[in-house]
Amino acid sequence: MPGPIQSIERAAAVLRLLARGSGPMAVGEVAAALDLAKPTTHGILRTLLGVGFVDQDPATGRYLLGPTLGELGSDHLDVNELRSRAIHRADALASRTGESVRMAVSRPAGVTVVHHVFRPDNTEQVLAVGEVLPAHATALGKVLLAYDAATEPGALQSFTRRTIVDPTALDRAIAEVRRTGWASEVEEYRSGEAGIAAPIRARGGLVVAAIGISGPTDRLCDNRLQIRPAAVDQVRAAAVAVHRDLGAAR
Repeated sequence: MPGPIQSIERAAAVLRLLARGSGPMAVGEVAAALDLAKPTTHGILRTLLGVGFVDQDPATGRYLLGPTLGELGSDHLDVNELRSRAIHRADALASRTGESVRMAVSRPAGVTVVHHVFRPDNTEQVLAVGEVLPAHATALGKVLLAYDAATEPGALQSFTRRTIVDPTALDRAIAEVRRTGWASEVEEYRSGEAGIAAPIRARGGLVVAAIGISGPTDRLCDNRLQIRPAAVDQVRAAAVAVHRDLGAAR
């Protein structure tokens, strides 16, 4: 087994020191307390600042623990912020692809749709916000499963003849999502419907949501039921854009 990673140990020591301290600390104070070189200490603090684990007093330049640490393990995701940052990207994705766009997050009830942009063709459609999706049968759900952002399903319910109901087959599908960075569904949840989804990452790289499109199989797939690459590129580009916007918001 590989040994411990020194940079992570040092970062943990910095966080413990700040947690025990009586107030904000300067770089030199942290370096002296931990017997580290000042450049090394400064690099660790700037990295922790970048992911929100420490804050810096703008007046003194001293460091203290950041609010993000308190959010760990608390299922914290500001869905309103996510929607506000993603709304223009989702609208643009719907416009470019001509399909409906949904964003989903993991909730205790399951994979839940938190934002929905209607297909831009003026047809009658039903708002899907609040809908709970089967993780194993939808592209949005597979993305969240692949990055440990959703709970592994128990019994795999069948919705169509193409639904994955074998756990080993689902494990292979999830591994493929991790390899490629996107997920698909082809008539696995609803007959005649296909979907594509990609992960939305918060600052630091943690997957917090998924964004995707869904539409008729004959529009999203070729005659061999293979997802069209151009649609995949558009979905992945939208996910990356939302990630950038979330990072800029901090």
